[in-house]
Amino acid sequence: MKNLITKYYKHIILIVFLFLLDILTKIFFKGKNIEIFKYFSFNYVENTGITFGLLKNNNLIFILITFVIVYLIIYYYKKEKKLQYGFDFVLAGAFGNLINRIFYGYVIDFIDFKIWPVFNLADMFVIIGVLIILYKSWKS
Repeated sequence: MKNLITKYYKHIILIVFLFLLDILTKIFFKGKNIEIFKYFSFNYVENTGITFGLLKNNNLIFILITFVIVYLIIYYYKKEKKLQYGFDFVLAGAFGNLINRIFYGYVIDFIDFKIWPVFNLADMFVIIGVLIILYKSWKS
């Protein structure tokens, strides 16, 4: 175990940093609505669905799907070294939203561009991770 931590410490630090950043921002913006300007604000939303609020009230299914995704990423982590940073972002985002689902029964969203559904940092991390994975896969 110590050897694994030593081998992957940069990745572990990145995942933990991103996860904590997500959780801390969700705690900070919980229950707050702060308008920055006409097309951007921080609006607290309890999302019981997935992206864009689709498929509401299926929390248990989303928790199970998240566990499957985390398992698959961990399974491929050593095999796909070029994809590890993408996996890091996806894992951090998945853990952030998973913790919300387990403890609250919903995901806290708060970033609101008015022309797009409200989202959070974990959602951004998952998208960034998927883009990294797609780019690295396409490049090789």
